[in-house]
Amino acid sequence: MSSETHPQVDAQTQAALHPDLQLDGVTLSVAGRALFAPLHARVKAGQCLTVMGRSGCGKSSLLAFVAGTLDAAFVAQGSVRIGDRVLDGLPPERRRLGILFQDDLLFPHLSVGDNLAFALPAAVRPAALRRQQIDAALTAAGLTGYARRDPATLSGGQRARVALMRTLLAQPLALLLDEPFSKLDTALRADFRRFVFDHARAGGLPVLLVSHDEADAAAAGGAVIELGADSA
Repeated sequence: MSSETHPQVDAQTQAALHPDLQLDGVTLSVAGRALFAPLHARVKAGQCLTVMGRSGCGKSSLLAFVAGTLDAAFVAQGSVRIGDRVLDGLPPERRRLGILFQDDLLFPHLSVGDNLAFALPAAVRPAALRRQQIDAALTAAGLTGYARRDPATLSGGQRARVALMRTLLAQPLALLLDEPFSKLDTALRADFRRFVFDHARAGGLPVLLVSHDEADAAAAGGAVIELGADSA
């Protein structure tokens, strides 16, 4: 292979490992009323698109459509792709999307380590490798040695970091954020924003953030779209 072809191979490899998230003409309707105009957007690896708008404009429903969990009351049009892979019609578990909500949704009956282990793909074997990845995630979250802890003993910020690491251990191709900072106090919110966006950039993940907080959009540092200004 000539040296001239190496850059092309590298670019193709990078595109496969870190594909873009693309929305093509996506719009939602309920009871015959369109919530927003067709949305066309491309979110590149490591970048974030923030979707803002007042309550009822369809922000969270847009995320649900991308994730494959949209309520049957809505009619959706348009398409969602990750790289060349069309997600339309795929069940949520086959879309390889990570999502964080306002609540951390840690399993109360599992230890911190078992919460993380739940997200690991079955192909991650043997057990020693699984433990290694769990320990590495805890270290990245500043929680070294917390594997056996009860999630109820963690602070709000610690629980939020565990929730993100659990999402990342599932090896998603993109990250969806449904106002995950809104229930944290001001100091924790700023810290967790940095934690989330730093990890997303390091992992080459395109991020779709829904928020009503302009500080979230500023921290994300990407493009901002306002939905439903006249139709909420």
